[in-house]
Amino acid sequence: MATIKVNVSDEINKEFKKAVEKKLGHGKGLFGKALEDAIKKWTQEEKQKEIAKRAIDNMHKGLYRLKG
Repeated sequence: MATIKVNVSDEINKEFKKAVEKKLGHGKGLFGKALEDAIKKWTQEEKQKEIAKRAIDNMHKGLYRLKG
């Protein structure tokens, strides 16, 4: 497991902590779990954007066509 030290604005920190407490409650490790889930979601979204971009580029090159 890695340890990451980051700086975020006080406002973002407060909003995120409030959202974590509202959704998951209070407890050891919940903030870290929520942050890990957020990073994972962002990473997956970025991968999906890249896949979509490549597919569109290939369509423009005539390498791929939608059936229909």
